This record gives sequence, structure tokens and C-alpha cells, in this order.
Amino acid sequence: MHHFSRLDADPLRPLCAEGVQLSDIAAEVGTPCYVYSRATLERHYRVLDESLQGVAHMVCYAVKACSNIAILQLLARLGSGFDIVSGGELQRVLRAGGDPRKVVYSGVGKQADEIAQALRVRIHCLNVESEGELHTIEQVAAGLGVRAPVSIRVNPEVDPKTHKYVATGLKSSKFGVTPEVAERLYHAADRSPHLRVVGIDCHIGSQILELDPFAEAVGRVIELAERLRGQGIAIEHLDVGGGLGIVYQDEEPALPHELGAAVVAIARRHQFKVIIEPGRVLVGNAGLLLTRVVGTKTQGNKQFVIVDAAMNDLIRPSLYGAWHRIEPVHLHAGRPLQHVDVVGPVCESGDFLAQDRALPAMQPGDLVAVFGAGAYGFSMASNYNSRPRAAEVLADGEVYTLIRARETVQDLWRGELLLG
Repeated sequence: MHHFSRLDADPLRPLCAEGVQLSDIAAEVGTPCYVYSRATLERHYRVLDESLQGVAHMVCYAVKACSNIAILQLLARLGSGFDIVSGGELQRVLRAGGDPRKVVYSGVGKQADEIAQALRVRIHCLNVESEGELHTIEQVAAGLGVRAPVSIRVNPEVDPKTHKYVATGLKSSKFGVTPEVAERLYHAADRSPHLRVVGIDCHIGSQILELDPFAEAVGRVIELAERLRGQGIAIEHLDVGGGLGIVYQDEEPALPHELGAAVVAIARRHQFKVIIEPGRVLVGNAGLLLTRVVGTKTQGNKQFVIVDAAMNDLIRPSLYGAWHRIEPVHLHAGRPLQHVDVVGPVCESGDFLAQDRALPAMQPGDLVAVFGAGAYGFSMASNYNSRPRAAEVLADGEVYTLIRARETVQDLWRGELLLG
């Protein structure tokens, strides 16, 4: 669910973010602009957190989904932990007031200085992705005179039935290690005076619509965890990853409380503390991209609506073939439906937000909302074609707050140097 709707549920009234008209935001902040709903984000977090109340647990929001520090601050105030994949994300969490003791650090390319930073602020654990990384963590911990808390990311070889780019639990994936390798690494970690085993981890992908892949993956990981327990290696927490999908078009994903109930049942049976790493399911439908029509064009039998947002602002349609619902902010009676491609100004034929979409006839100046853009929207934005990145706004009831100013062209060359 989300809090983006038309005034009084009237189809001819303008679209709003909570109680704020999107046209008012566009008039003051400009376009393109990302707009988030505080009420939506808070509701999504609470539903998932409350579904896990039956066991000791920690909800660790996946920062990569949307990393604005105001969003992180809001989640931290709700009690959220954080799943990070870089030293930069750790610094964002700390800047937002996040508790480092509620941070888990994933990712296959952790650098020694990033590991040291994480150990200095005493994060909850490092999710180990390879044998070489375990050795690096051990060396860094020895140099700092500490014991590094570690959890091995086990690759359970489960098909999450999602896009191949976001499937992370298969043998062909760069993430994690096989159960056989994991068992060997756990014994090595248990013997080391510089490492402390705290948990076991898996993450099989993103935009997963069914519970069966989660259950299969967790079952395989628990089998290993129980074997390790029988060998005297304590496993305190079970990190089930994230990846639960949302509705973009006509998907019917499992609901967060259903996933929570399934996880609670498993955790109780095996006496684990649970860690879960939601990203998209919290912020995906809590954000939209607001853009303005620049012009229209007919080319042969194709009709194009050209907007001021582009693939550098929202790359998901170009990168994943992703479908996002698009609606005019104002609907005008009498405008006929047309099948159009919604495209941006970037100099690429792959620069589109939608293709062959039935929309009311557009005119220059019309505002358009691209829904489901809260996750992997702004966080994957770039400056391609020397385009400043969009502003970000948080709607909260009848008011809204600018939480990221629009970049200027001068911002783009900050740090670049002219030749002497």
C-alpha cells in the first residue's frame, strides 16, 4: 500500500503525496524530483517488525535501496538496524544517528580500511563472502587487537524466480560460499583468536514474490547451522536476508507479515535470534518520481512523450526491463488515450521510462508521476550526459520537507581540475 492518491478519491482531482499536492511540490522544488511518503514508510516498517515480535529479532534495512540520510534517520528512530555494503553506507548510517551495534556488513569487496572502520565502531557483524575475505578480516582484527564478529554468507543454490541480475543465491552468483566451504570457514573462524562466530547468513535475491524460495533457502542453511552446533560452534543468529517483492504492475507478492510469521515459526523451533534485511519492500512503494512533459513527437508509427526525467534518474526500466505505473498528476476530461513511449533527454535509445503505454494525450508542461520508484531509484541515479541529480522530498501529512537539494552543474565538476 502507499499514500499517493487523488484528492477525495476523485479521478479528476490532482494526485497527492499524503496531504500535499504533487503540483505544489513541482512548483517549488522543480522536476525531476523524488517524492517519498513518511506514512507509507513507517507503516511498512512497523508491519514487518511487529510480525517478528514472537522472537528476538533485528530488522536491518538494506541501505542500498534508498540511502538518503533523512530516510535512514527516520528508520533509525523507529528502531531499525541497517544492512550495508560499503564504508560509505556505514558513514551514512552513522551520520543519520543509526546504532552501529545494529549494523550488518555484506558485500563481496570489503576493503581493509572499510573493515577496520566497521570494527572500530563495533558493528554487529561482518557477513563473510569468501575465504580470502575471512583472512583479511582476521588480519585487520589482529592489527586492531580485537575479535571481529563474523557470519558466513551461505549460498544455498535456490532459484528465487526473479530477474537474473538480482538473483544472488545460485552457484553462478558472485555472492556467498557453498555450504561445504562455509563449514570449513566456520571451523577456521572458531579456531582463530581474532574472530568470533556470531551467526549464519543467506540472501537469495530481490523482488521475490513467493515464500517457497525463502523457506527452501533457510531450511538448507539451518541444516548446516545445526550441524555446526553439534560440532561445538555456537550460532547465535540466523540472517534470512531480504528480497521480498512489491507490486509494480499485476504481481501478487507474499505479504511482509506472512514472511514474518514463517520466519518466527522457524526461529522458535531452532532457537535463533532472527535478522532480516528488507529494502524494496519498505521503500519501493513509498516513493515516486515526479517529472514534467517537455514535448511530444511522432516518428513513423511511434508516438513519444518526452519528459525531463531520464535513465540517469531512473535506470530500472532500461537496466532490468522494469515496469513502473505512470499517471498524469492532473487528468483532463476528453483527452483520448494514446499508445506512447515515455522517454527522456539522454542521448541513448535505451533512455525510456515506459514503452507502448496507453496514456491520455500529453501536452508540454503536464506533470507525470512514476510510481514504485522509492527503491533503487535515486540510489542508482547518475550524472550521465552531465545531468544534475534530482531533488528529494519527504511528504508528511499536510507538509513536505526538502531532504536533498537538486544538484547544480557546478556540483558535477567539483574535484575536477583544469590543466595548467
